[in-house]
Amino acid sequence: MGWNKRALASVTGVLAPDFPLRSPRLLLRPYAPDDFDFLNQLESDPDLLRYVSWPPRDHEQVQASLVEKTQQTSLRHDGDDLTLLMLLADTGERVGDVQLTWTSSKHRQGEIGFITHPDHAGRGYATEAAHLMLRLGFDDLGLHRISASLDARNAASARVAQRLGMRLEAHLHQNALRKGEWTDEAIYAVLAHQWRGQHQA
Repeated sequence: MGWNKRALASVTGVLAPDFPLRSPRLLLRPYAPDDFDFLNQLESDPDLLRYVSWPPRDHEQVQASLVEKTQQTSLRHDGDDLTLLMLLADTGERVGDVQLTWTSSKHRQGEIGFITHPDHAGRGYATEAAHLMLRLGFDDLGLHRISASLDARNAASARVAQRLGMRLEAHLHQNALRKGEWTDEAIYAVLAHQWRGQHQA
Protein backbone atom coordinates (compact mmCIF):
# COMPACT_ATOMS: atom_id res chain seq x y z
CA MET A 1 0.00 0.00 0.00
CA GLY A 2 3.04 2.25 0.13
CA TRP A 3 2.59 3.48 3.72
CA ASN A 4 5.53 5.51 4.90
CA LYS A 5 6.59 5.26 8.53
CA ARG A 6 5.18 8.65 9.49
CA ALA A 7 1.76 7.96 7.97
CA LEU A 8 1.59 4.53 9.61
CA ALA A 9 2.43 6.02 13.00
CA SER A 10 -0.41 8.51 12.71
CA VAL A 11 -2.83 5.65 12.02
CA THR A 12 -1.69 3.17 14.64
CA GLY A 13 -1.05 5.76 17.36
CA VAL A 14 1.74 3.68 18.90
CA LEU A 15 5.39 4.46 19.55
CA ALA A 16 7.36 1.43 20.70
CA PRO A 17 11.03 1.99 19.79
CA ASP A 18 13.74 -0.62 19.52
CA PHE A 19 16.32 -0.07 22.26
CA PRO A 20 18.90 1.19 22.72
CA LEU A 21 18.45 4.39 20.78
CA ARG A 22 21.73 5.88 19.60
CA SER A 23 23.10 9.37 19.11
CA PRO A 24 26.70 10.41 18.45
CA ARG A 25 27.69 10.18 22.13
CA LEU A 26 24.78 8.52 23.90
CA LEU A 27 22.70 5.38 24.22
CA LEU A 28 19.11 5.72 25.46
CA ARG A 29 17.33 2.79 27.06
CA PRO A 30 14.53 2.19 29.58
CA TYR A 31 15.25 2.13 33.29
CA ALA A 32 16.01 -1.25 34.87
CA PRO A 33 15.97 -2.41 38.52
CA ASP A 34 19.75 -2.03 38.86
CA ASP A 35 19.50 1.71 38.06
CA PHE A 36 18.27 2.49 41.58
CA ASP A 37 21.47 4.06 42.89
CA PHE A 38 21.68 6.48 39.98
CA LEU A 39 18.00 7.42 40.16
CA ASN A 40 18.38 7.96 43.89
CA GLN A 41 21.16 10.47 43.18
CA LEU A 42 18.85 12.35 40.81
CA GLU A 43 15.71 12.32 42.91
CA SER A 44 17.13 12.96 46.38
CA ASP A 45 19.38 15.94 45.58
CA PRO A 46 17.68 19.20 46.70
CA ASP A 47 20.00 21.37 44.60
CA LEU A 48 19.37 19.37 41.44
CA LEU A 49 15.61 19.46 42.08
CA ARG A 50 15.47 23.17 42.79
CA TYR A 51 13.38 23.89 39.71
CA VAL A 52 11.00 20.92 39.78
CA SER A 53 7.62 20.94 41.49
CA TRP A 54 8.15 17.97 43.80
CA PRO A 55 10.51 17.76 46.81
CA PRO A 56 13.48 15.39 47.20
CA ARG A 57 12.38 11.77 47.60
CA ASP A 58 13.34 9.24 50.24
CA HIS A 59 14.50 5.66 49.58
CA GLU A 60 10.99 4.23 49.42
CA GLN A 61 9.72 6.98 47.13
CA VAL A 62 12.67 6.55 44.76
CA GLN A 63 12.01 2.80 44.64
CA ALA A 64 8.38 3.46 43.67
CA SER A 65 9.54 5.95 41.06
CA LEU A 66 11.94 3.39 39.61
CA VAL A 67 9.20 0.77 39.30
CA GLU A 68 7.09 3.31 37.43
CA LYS A 69 9.92 4.36 35.12
CA THR A 70 10.78 0.76 34.16
CA GLN A 71 7.28 0.51 32.70
CA GLN A 72 7.51 3.74 30.66
CA THR A 73 8.84 2.12 27.49
CA SER A 74 6.25 3.07 24.86
CA LEU A 75 3.53 5.59 23.98
CA ARG A 76 0.15 3.99 23.31
CA HIS A 77 -2.43 6.31 24.90
CA ASP A 78 -2.89 9.92 25.97
CA GLY A 79 -0.93 10.59 29.15
CA ASP A 80 1.69 7.88 28.53
CA ASP A 81 5.33 8.70 29.25
CA LEU A 82 8.41 7.36 27.49
CA THR A 83 11.25 7.77 29.98
CA LEU A 84 14.76 6.77 28.95
CA LEU A 85 18.09 6.71 30.71
CA MET A 86 21.02 8.47 29.04
CA LEU A 87 24.31 6.54 29.00
CA LEU A 88 27.66 7.44 27.50
CA ALA A 89 28.05 5.23 24.43
CA ASP A 90 31.75 4.57 25.00
CA THR A 91 31.66 3.76 28.74
CA GLY A 92 28.04 2.99 29.67
CA GLU A 93 28.15 5.59 32.43
CA ARG A 94 24.73 6.98 33.36
CA VAL A 95 24.41 10.73 32.85
CA GLY A 96 20.70 11.61 33.14
CA ASP A 97 17.27 10.86 31.73
CA VAL A 98 14.87 12.26 29.16
CA GLN A 99 11.10 11.94 28.85
CA LEU A 100 8.49 12.36 26.13
CA THR A 101 4.84 12.57 27.24
CA TRP A 102 1.95 12.07 24.83
CA THR A 103 -0.39 14.78 26.07
CA SER A 104 -3.11 14.65 23.38
CA SER A 105 -3.75 12.22 20.53
CA LYS A 106 -6.63 14.37 19.20
CA HIS A 107 -4.44 17.46 18.90
CA ARG A 108 -1.20 15.50 18.29
CA GLN A 109 0.60 17.16 21.19
CA GLY A 110 3.55 16.07 23.29
CA GLU A 111 5.80 17.44 26.03
CA ILE A 112 9.47 16.85 26.65
CA GLY A 113 11.52 16.93 29.85
CA PHE A 114 15.11 16.13 30.83
CA ILE A 115 17.47 16.02 33.79
CA THR A 116 21.25 15.67 33.85
CA HIS A 117 23.43 14.53 36.73
CA PRO A 118 25.53 17.47 38.02
CA ASP A 119 28.77 15.61 37.20
CA HIS A 120 27.79 15.68 33.52
CA ALA A 121 26.03 19.03 33.23
CA GLY A 122 27.03 21.58 30.61
CA ARG A 123 28.25 19.07 28.03
CA GLY A 124 25.23 19.03 25.72
CA TYR A 125 23.95 15.58 26.69
CA ALA A 126 20.41 16.77 27.43
CA THR A 127 20.24 18.51 24.04
CA GLU A 128 21.50 15.40 22.27
CA ALA A 129 19.03 13.10 24.02
CA ALA A 130 16.10 15.47 23.63
CA HIS A 131 16.88 15.78 19.92
CA LEU A 132 16.33 12.03 19.59
CA MET A 133 13.04 12.24 21.48
CA LEU A 134 11.78 15.07 19.28
CA ARG A 135 12.58 12.99 16.23
CA LEU A 136 10.60 10.08 17.67
CA GLY A 137 7.67 12.34 18.50
CA PHE A 138 7.48 14.04 15.12
CA ASP A 139 8.68 11.41 12.66
CA ASP A 140 7.53 8.17 14.32
CA LEU A 141 4.46 9.15 16.36
CA GLY A 142 3.28 11.90 14.02
CA LEU A 143 2.94 14.68 16.58
CA HIS A 144 2.18 18.22 15.46
CA ARG A 145 3.62 20.15 18.42
CA ILE A 146 6.00 19.36 21.27
CA SER A 147 6.42 21.70 24.22
CA ALA A 148 8.60 22.07 27.30
CA SER A 149 7.36 23.75 30.50
CA LEU A 150 10.17 25.16 32.64
CA ASP A 151 10.63 27.08 35.84
CA ALA A 152 11.50 30.46 34.34
CA ARG A 153 14.59 30.68 36.57
CA ASN A 154 16.05 27.54 35.00
CA ALA A 155 18.40 29.17 32.51
CA ALA A 156 20.23 25.92 31.68
CA SER A 157 17.04 24.14 30.57
CA ALA A 158 15.95 27.22 28.63
CA ARG A 159 19.22 27.06 26.69
CA VAL A 160 18.56 23.41 25.86
CA ALA A 161 15.08 24.28 24.57
CA GLN A 162 16.52 27.07 22.43
CA ARG A 163 19.25 24.81 21.00
CA LEU A 164 16.49 22.37 20.02
CA GLY A 165 14.85 25.09 17.97
CA MET A 166 11.98 25.60 20.39
CA ARG A 167 10.61 29.12 20.74
CA LEU A 168 9.38 30.87 23.88
CA GLU A 169 5.60 30.93 23.59
CA ALA A 170 4.66 32.24 27.03
CA HIS A 171 6.08 33.55 30.28
CA LEU A 172 3.46 32.99 32.99
CA HIS A 173 3.93 35.12 36.09
CA GLN A 174 3.68 33.42 39.49
CA ASN A 175 1.42 30.68 38.17
CA ALA A 176 3.12 27.76 39.95
CA LEU A 177 3.57 27.15 43.66
CA ARG A 178 6.87 25.29 44.01
CA LYS A 179 8.18 24.30 47.40
CA GLY A 180 6.27 27.05 49.15
CA GLU A 181 7.00 29.94 46.77
CA TRP A 182 5.21 31.36 43.75
CA THR A 183 7.32 30.99 40.64
CA ASP A 184 7.11 31.94 36.98
CA GLU A 185 6.73 29.33 34.23
CA ALA A 186 8.24 29.53 30.75
CA ILE A 187 6.66 27.51 27.95
CA TYR A 188 8.74 26.62 24.90
CA ALA A 189 7.49 24.71 21.85
CA VAL A 190 8.29 23.68 18.30
CA LEU A 191 5.95 22.52 15.51
CA ALA A 192 6.60 19.57 13.26
CA HIS A 193 7.09 21.64 10.10
CA GLN A 194 9.49 23.97 11.93
CA TRP A 195 11.47 20.97 13.19
CA ARG A 196 11.72 19.44 9.74
CA GLY A 197 12.58 22.78 8.17
CA GLN A 198 15.52 23.20 10.55
CA HIS A 199 16.93 19.81 9.62
CA GLN A 200 16.33 20.13 5.91
CA ALA A 201 18.19 23.43 6.06
